[in-house]
Amino acid sequence: MEQRNQTAVSEFILLGLSEEGELQPLLLWQFLSMYLLTFSGNLLIILAIVTDSRLHTPMYFFLSNLSFVDICFTSTTIPKMLLNIQTQSKVITYAGCVSQIYFFMVFVGVDNFLLTVMAYDRFAAICHPLHYVVIMNPMFCASLLLACWVLSVLDSLLHDLLVLQLSFCTQLEIPHFFCELNQVIHLACSDTFFNSLAIYLTNIPLAFVSLIGILFSYSRIVTSILKIPSSGGKYKAFSTCGSHLLVVSLFYGTGFGVYLSSAILQNSRTTSIASVMYTVVTPMLNPFIYGLRNRDIKLALRKLLSRKTFSAQNGPLFHDKDVSKRAQDPL
Repeated sequence: MEQRNQTAVSEFILLGLSEEGELQPLLLWQFLSMYLLTFSGNLLIILAIVTDSRLHTPMYFFLSNLSFVDICFTSTTIPKMLLNIQTQSKVITYAGCVSQIYFFMVFVGVDNFLLTVMAYDRFAAICHPLHYVVIMNPMFCASLLLACWVLSVLDSLLHDLLVLQLSFCTQLEIPHFFCELNQVIHLACSDTFFNSLAIYLTNIPLAFVSLIGILFSYSRIVTSILKIPSSGGKYKAFSTCGSHLLVVSLFYGTGFGVYLSSAILQNSRTTSIASVMYTVVTPMLNPFIYGLRNRDIKLALRKLLSRKTFSAQNGPLFHDKDVSKRAQDPL
């Protein structure tokens, strides 16, 4: 088989979800709609949390970061897919493919770690309510967030550097709508032992450690909730973590579903269709889950939207005199 050095590889071919021409306009509008919903929904969650001082708590601090990561997560893959459909081109450059692998893994990793941190936050709030403010202090929250990013960046950097060492054959077609790490590794002609070893030694353990952390937190949460005497108290305690539990179920359920489908079916096209669930659908549903189930978020969203409506109808909220007066008044 003819072999080429990785420096000679200039581009890959993304086969996408379907090669049928009549389905391309449908895919374009469908994924464009989902991307716009994901972007606008998560942006509204961020704005609602930033503008409402009542939501300046650890739980909503991590939620706003989760929404930001979800925007970046989908923006790594979907715009390129939409561009390819629109231009009827399936090409992605070598540098673009490697960059897509890196950023995709960074944001998936941060998403994974943030869900674990949010589970710990709920554990501290429900199991240790009297010490919650001390435990989840601003410095500790910032340290947890920094750890999420550092671990994800280092893990993604390791895999990207290993990919750069690979040599590829003339067959450069990726049966996916984005450059997924495993699919790119399978195209290599050179030895991929260290790439596979890195996946088994980093990605899988990190995912399982995060999942175990979430399961441990919720086992303690359930135990504490069952000790609450009143049914109203139990419902109130569980309602504070119900949205997060649903998001966790979606994220890990779809992720493991894709992994199992790729292992059992051995069909790359089926796997790429299944991966739409965790790469597009889950980030799109997160704002609806938190927006519809969380009373504080709903109130903040109504306040934000009513403020924008009032501002659009009546101009600036304050005149120059009011602004100068407020600047002179004490906070």
